[in-house]
Amino acid sequence: MSSNDSIGKILGVALALCIVCSVIVSTAAVLLKPAQEANKSLDRKRNILQSAGMLEEGRSVEEQFAVIEERFVNLQSGQFTDTVTTGYDQRAAAKNPSQSRDVPSDEDIAKVGRQAAVAQVYLVRGDGGDYEKIILPVHGYGLWSTLYGFLALESDGNTVAGLGFYDHAETPGLGGEVDNPRWKALWPGKKVYRDGEVELGLKKGAVDPASSDADWTVDGLSGATLTSRGVTNLIEFWLGDNGFAPFLANLRNGEA
Repeated sequence: MSSNDSIGKILGVALALCIVCSVIVSTAAVLLKPAQEANKSLDRKRNILQSAGMLEEGRSVEEQFAVIEERFVNLQSGQFTDTVTTGYDQRAAAKNPSQSRDVPSDEDIAKVGRQAAVAQVYLVRGDGGDYEKIILPVHGYGLWSTLYGFLALESDGNTVAGLGFYDHAETPGLGGEVDNPRWKALWPGKKVYRDGEVELGLKKGAVDPASSDADWTVDGLSGATLTSRGVTNLIEFWLGDNGFAPFLANLRNGEA
């Protein structure tokens, strides 16, 4: 073996190549991070608008989102809070023991595990200053994954304006039908509460429009019993006393 082909030189060239590649990759990651964060924020805003039935194709997402007000809510008290600011990540907070609580198993019907103490909510004000729509983050476990989405309510805090999931890994064609526009179109106009309790949920098969329960039920997902149950459970959890029920009550009474 010639001196040019020595093991030391080969390892040296390989090491130098690794260092150069690492520098290039690291530099690219740093330079691209602002663009990635901007795209992430834009996608979140698009999902919020879409869940509330407010997304208009052909118009700037930023322009449409300008009518939406981001607020933070202490879930225990149901009151607005300023203990966190813009840039707060509720999903990250749920993993931080100092910013969340471990949900007892007998309460954890949605299998969220840990629940952030503060939630982000999105409010749409009308010309008179009153809230026209209330958009709430919701999540819970389906068959294979945690479904993350937004549930939009009308100003009464009871009538559904829309529901959309932006992150999940449910089976395409089965539980993945939560993304089907035809299924999502079944939600607007449904009611959440009946006699003060969360009644909204999915039923097996199609809902009979003449049924006395029609206002509180949505068609189940065909062949996806566990995903359907998961959607029902996450609505019951997040719209219940351990979720947004205290906040919605305060909002209706002007006490938030």
